[in-house]
Amino acid sequence: MIKFFNIKYSDLSKENSEEIYSLRKTVFKDRLNWAVSCTGNLEFDQYDTPNTTYIVGVYNNVVLCSLRFIETKYPTMITGTFLPFFKKVNLPVDNYIEASRFFIDKNKVKELKLSNKPLCTMFFLVMIRYSMNFNYDGIYAIVSHSMLIVIKNSGWLISIVEEGRSEKTEKVYLIFMPTDQKNHQLLIDNLRYKTELKDANNMLWPITYTL
Repeated sequence: MIKFFNIKYSDLSKENSEEIYSLRKTVFKDRLNWAVSCTGNLEFDQYDTPNTTYIVGVYNNVVLCSLRFIETKYPTMITGTFLPFFKKVNLPVDNYIEASRFFIDKNKVKELKLSNKPLCTMFFLVMIRYSMNFNYDGIYAIVSHSMLIVIKNSGWLISIVEEGRSEKTEKVYLIFMPTDQKNHQLLIDNLRYKTELKDANNMLWPITYTL
């Protein structure tokens, strides 16, 4: 089974934080070579604060994936680090969250023989359910072109708010990710098309899927 749960920054144990931040270093610095700040084997920045909530996916006690949520009323990467990438950014501050540092550890997925599972779509569905469960109106994020395609292929009816260029002059997108019942059902239908996921309708939080 894979379990998705949320944990606040202030509730992170030393073991939790080191596991998440070391995986982020592996993904964003070592593999993607992003301009991120690292201390030793860990990647964390000024947005990892008590305003942060992490979503973590665990399979057989192994962390497979994670992302960072911050309410848009607080400083975010969109209004800070990524702001120079765009000509203009108008981000609503009421009842929305920013998603950043989204990753799925491909090496661990391969080692655990889960490459044939639609983990991205599962994770996207978890994002929607978290937002619905905690009564947010939607999610904003900055994504690359390749991630934009992955999200669209999941069936999520996202919209592009602004287009920009990263520090590598690559195309990046500020997107809005609606978290309503319509998109919730679209992702469930897509999951059922890809796999026999019996507990796709599980609305309990934390969420557990049987793989």
